[in-house]
Amino acid sequence: MDGQSQVSATTPVFLLLGPPGAGKGTQARMLQERFGLVQLSTGDLLREAVRAGTPAGRAAEEVMARGDLVSDGIVVAILRDRLTQPDTRAGVILDGFPRTTAQAEALDGLLAERGERIDAAISLDVDDTRMVERISGRFTCAGCGEGYHETFKPTAAPETCDKCGGTEMIRRADDTAETVATRLAAYHAQTAPLIAHYDAQDALVRINAMGSIGEIGDRLAAVIRAARH
Repeated sequence: MDGQSQVSATTPVFLLLGPPGAGKGTQARMLQERFGLVQLSTGDLLREAVRAGTPAGRAAEEVMARGDLVSDGIVVAILRDRLTQPDTRAGVILDGFPRTTAQAEALDGLLAERGERIDAAISLDVDDTRMVERISGRFTCAGCGEGYHETFKPTAAPETCDKCGGTEMIRRADDTAETVATRLAAYHAQTAPLIAHYDAQDALVRINAMGSIGEIGDRLAAVIRAARH
């Protein structure tokens, strides 16, 4: 684990904000390994609570059985339960929550109950034009799942997988340039209020999320270290 800081009386809480393709999942996993943080995904939390049969989990199960969306109140209740577990004491990274200002305010209330706050809401800032190129050029070998990119990682021989020799390549239907541009625009519109919310709390940290995975990871690690000391 990176760093020598001791576990504090409160749980450090970090939030990654970033558009599709910015690498939030990859970077969250790296931060888990590097600092012993726990990544808390809304979907995983819901499934775990339902499996465990907690009161909030049972309420979520009833809602999902009707085909309805789980309310913010239920999600906050499940998160409240999860934060009492000892493995979160070194810190958590929230994944997929909050997505709206109302959810951010609900989260603020939960953390205030615990004498805590968001230590850093980290915005992974990207160049939209380059992100469209990055995502829309992706394709995968249908045989073994090896990933490629038209510009950054082409196959050595045209339409032939370097790993297994397969010749069938597939692309995600939503990885076209037009679809990616639409997703980025929607992200910016949705996230702008969250950026303002955490900026007003002096919790917002912006980092350049263009570059190699390692470079971006080092920038994130510097933010985590600064927030924990």
